[in-house]
Amino acid sequence: MTSSADASETDDPYLWLEDVTGDEALSWVRERNAESLGRLTDTERFGDLRDGLRAVLDSDDRIPYTRRRGELLYNFWQDGEHPRGLWRRTTLDDYRSGDPSWELLLDVDALARDEDENWVWAGASARWPDYTRALVQLSRGGADATVVREFDIEEKRFLTADEGGFTLPEAKSRISWVDDDTVFVGTDLGPGSMTTSGYPRVMRRWSRGTPVDEAPVVFEAEATDVAAFAGKDRTRGFEREMVGRSPDFHTVEEFVLREDGSRVRIEAPADADTDIDRAWLLVRTRSPWTVSGTEYAAGTLLAFDVEGFLAGSREHTVLFAPTASRSLSGWSWTKSYLILTVLEDVATRLEVLTPPAGPEQWAAGDWARRELPTGEAFAEVAVVGTDPDESDEIFLDTDGFTRPSTFARTVLGATADDDAPLETLRSAPSFWDTTGVTVRQFFATSDDGTKVPYFVVGKDSAESGPVLMTGYGGFEISLTPSYSGVMGRGWISQGGTYVVANIRGGGEYGPEWHTSALREHRHRAYEDFAAVARDLVERGITTPGQLAIHGGSNGGLLMGVMITRYPELFGAVVVMVPLLDMRRFHLLLAGASWQAEYGEPDNPDDWAFISQYSPYQHLSADARYPALLVTTSTRDDRVHPGHARKFVARLREYGHPVEYYENVEGGHGGAADNAQRAFQWALVLEFCRRAVGNAPE
Repeated sequence: MTSSADASETDDPYLWLEDVTGDEALSWVRERNAESLGRLTDTERFGDLRDGLRAVLDSDDRIPYTRRRGELLYNFWQDGEHPRGLWRRTTLDDYRSGDPSWELLLDVDALARDEDENWVWAGASARWPDYTRALVQLSRGGADATVVREFDIEEKRFLTADEGGFTLPEAKSRISWVDDDTVFVGTDLGPGSMTTSGYPRVMRRWSRGTPVDEAPVVFEAEATDVAAFAGKDRTRGFEREMVGRSPDFHTVEEFVLREDGSRVRIEAPADADTDIDRAWLLVRTRSPWTVSGTEYAAGTLLAFDVEGFLAGSREHTVLFAPTASRSLSGWSWTKSYLILTVLEDVATRLEVLTPPAGPEQWAAGDWARRELPTGEAFAEVAVVGTDPDESDEIFLDTDGFTRPSTFARTVLGATADDDAPLETLRSAPSFWDTTGVTVRQFFATSDDGTKVPYFVVGKDSAESGPVLMTGYGGFEISLTPSYSGVMGRGWISQGGTYVVANIRGGGEYGPEWHTSALREHRHRAYEDFAAVARDLVERGITTPGQLAIHGGSNGGLLMGVMITRYPELFGAVVVMVPLLDMRRFHLLLAGASWQAEYGEPDNPDDWAFISQYSPYQHLSADARYPALLVTTSTRDDRVHPGHARKFVARLREYGHPVEYYENVEGGHGGAADNAQRAFQWALVLEFCRRAVGNAPE
């Protein structure tokens, strides 16, 4: 068998494809794009599919989700007339009307035209508490790197550096408000200012009107760390500044910065998640932690008095304890309450906790607890926004695989006896006919006996049929039930079944679900996905020839492993913005930051297990692969497009047919606007329909 499994980078004939914008590499990209697009977009059906998906993405009936800043609700909106988007705001009362009169703050399309730049909105951080200024971030083509400009919200214009405005050139910067005229900033200021992962190594306190490179340093990380960070909690009466570093993707060393410049370390486990809010320090464990003689399991949430903790006290209370089926997905504060988002076999529940007045009341049960109703089974309920500085208002979004989103508002504890009634502010339309469509959850058995959940969305037929399946399995990211107009209209309503596999490496069952597939245990995530594929066939839901799969980023790596280790299980594979060359991932863009997840390729012991699955090194001329489509983005500055390019080049060298599409912009998301998103998903779905037989011509 001819294989590249033992090849090192010195033997790689395709390193030239890592030259992102090199003439030779881009010429190769244009040739591959032309070949594949000529084959996949040459029918009226493709045009209809693309236009139908674009109608979903651009629909005026979509929910304009908002975020409260002071008295106003802010929204960023994209549609067919404004593909780059509008930043705008309105009042709650006007929003309730159903047809609000939006006050336009910034038209990104107009800005891009005026400045002849391919601007993509990357967010804005408004200055608390007056919200009259914002630090706006703009990306060229959707890259992670952004330019930063201070924006005067009242005058609706950017402030120049000559006016004292905070401005930064393109970089992977970190910037946040300290006070009206000061920010914490980490940015690319030349050698030594960034880590090997490409993120800020040095954090500074930058005063308005002064050169950023002369701003005093408040914290420095190591060059091999992922990044440094700094921030300020400006809550009245609890003002604190925090600085720290992330030695790797899963650990943090954090300090409270005192007024005299001294630092007090938060002595929580390095791999724990911490949150300081007013008097409270919350610690969510990611590995077992012994406190005051009691060992707490991974995924436990503990509460401490923050100043007491910094002084050495370990008096605490348990706010959440995980079980085999129950995990803590996250939490949010309002002014008076703590809201826990809990997953129970991957379905969401919300719990509202009322904290005691102080640590002297921390006897068992002093944090009052109640459940906030979340509706139907297999629903996802997300806390979209709170206003913890001012009120107990919360905004919620509820949806499910067959249930369009509902955007609602309530105020916790509005009366002495109860919360305010849940007020539906918007309901999204249904973009596809769900008649006869069911949502079922099954459990497959992985190679080591672990039960792996997965969702099946489609018509409950006695006959097997085309299935499109996805998974991720990394970085403790959970795939929860959610409504997709694109997948519904483009796949399920055309007769296909959609499957979501909740494999290890994700966070569906808490930190241990993630850590059980880290580094040398990575193979478990791949075994889980393969187990789900087999289970679908055993249940008669599909056949290998009718089973298509797709995944992006770490999910793209998952797809690459499926191609090279389990090709017989699938009829088609779509690999999107992927990692594939695990021998060199740490040398490309942000790859060095992911070594805690995958291992260190330059360490022989780590390479011994990484090399067992690295897809690029395991391609073979003699193998029989399913139909393949690989996509990426030239402007992806997180996962290098060289992974996808080289993988396709080697497949072609070995004589295997493969379709390829590289969008010239779009960043790690693969698309910069709705037109590009619709085109990309139409490409994916059309490819799968042709490969596994969904919907006749």
